[in-house]
Formats: sequence, structure tokens, C-alpha cells
Amino acid sequence: MAASSPITVLVTGAGGRTGQIVYRKLKENPNQFVARGLVRTEESKQKIGAADDVFIGDIRDAGSIVPAIQGIDSLIILTSAVPLMKPGFDPTKGQRPEFYFDDGAYPEQVDWIGQKNQIDAAKAAGVKHIVLVGSMGGTNPNHPLNKLGNGNILVWKRKAEQYLADSGVPYTIIRAGGLLDKDGGLRELIVGKDDELLQTETKTIPRADVAEVCIQALNYEEAKFKAFDLASKPEGVAAPTKDFKSLFSRITTRF
Repeated sequence: MAASSPITVLVTGAGGRTGQIVYRKLKENPNQFVARGLVRTEESKQKIGAADDVFIGDIRDAGSIVPAIQGIDSLIILTSAVPLMKPGFDPTKGQRPEFYFDDGAYPEQVDWIGQKNQIDAAKAAGVKHIVLVGSMGGTNPNHPLNKLGNGNILVWKRKAEQYLADSGVPYTIIRAGGLLDKDGGLRELIVGKDDELLQTETKTIPRADVAEVCIQALNYEEAKFKAFDLASKPEGVAAPTKDFKSLFSRITTRF
């Protein structure tokens, strides 16, 4: 990595739990990155500090996100539909929770149309690299996550991933395992393909480690035109991953 002027990076979904970490990490490295965030509401903008570099837009409305994307070098997509739990769930009665999506906020609209809008806008603006965070499980149409609120969330995420891979824009697709709210930088990270890691004991990863991989992907040519599953070993059983160039070099899958 040659020392050069900082690159401008937009994080969409910057108000989300992983998005906030990515946005903050970018801001902590002003010599490398000029950070921007995209959120959907004024409330989310306030929540992450209300800086001038946080734009408000709705990824389902292609025109509303253009100002945030103009002039950026790289895009990190962390937007996702969120299933909501139906009220009245009582675990003490042995009930299983039921989920739903708000009208207009189904995975088809958010994870497919919304991500497609971002990819199209980024391509039109000449963005040089798109990092997309998805989820493991997409090879299995019958995965339980698809049943949540009848949203088929992994099906739509996979469709957006394929659209990005076919777009011609250099990309890194990170299919994260189960997300943990734990400190990052303390575990050995594992990369895989085709959901093979779901058959193992190591299928979770701290959000902070996913965030770090998103940012490290911007630094290495070895991360481009790659798609991979990402998980971590438990804390304390192996040396924490520090060599990201080596990690990305081990990945051979384009999709």
C-alpha cells in the first residue's frame, strides 16, 4: 500500500449495529479514509453524531442516495431488511416467536431493490470498489432465516450479490456468520465457501471483526473480485488474525 491521499468511503446502513462500527473505524483513520455515512432518518443521523458527512436517504428511492454516492471512491453496503417480532410472544408458555416485516420494508425491497439501486448508482458514479456484507446460508433455499416473516431474506440477498458480481465493478462479498456483540481483534478469522462453515462449530463472528474485514478489504488488491464466508474461532484458542493480505490471498472463489 503506497502512502497516498485518503480515499472517500461511503458506509450505507451506518445507523445499524455493524454500520456504526465501520463508520467509526473509518473516522478514526483520517490519513487513510474520508468517511461518509448514509442513514434513513434524522433520528439515526443524530444517533451516530449528526456530522455533516452523514447523508439521509432511502435506498429504495434511487434518486435520494445519489448525493451521498457522488465523489466517493469506495462503497461499503451494510443495509439489510430487519424482521420484527410480533407482539404478544411469551417464552414462558413455550411459544415460538413470530416475525413480520413492515410494509415496503421486505427483503425484496431492501436487500434486492435497495442494494441494486446502490450498485447502479455507484457504477454510474465511477466507484472503484464495492464491499457488500451478506450472510451465510444463501445456498439453502430452505434455510430457517428465509421463513422469518415469509421474507426469503437470504434468497434476495443472494440475488443482490449475484447482481454485484455481474456488474463489472470490483467487489468484495463478505457472507458473515452469526453476528456477536463482542470485542474485535481477539480471534483468528476463518474464510470459507458455499456455507461449508455452517457444518462446523465455528460459524459465528463479532460484528467488530466483520467491520474490520470490510475496511481491510479496501486496502488490498487480493480482496477484489472475491466472495467468501467469514467466521471466527473462539477467543483464546488461536492467535488473532493480523495479516489481512494473507487472509484475502487464501480466497479463490469469485462467487
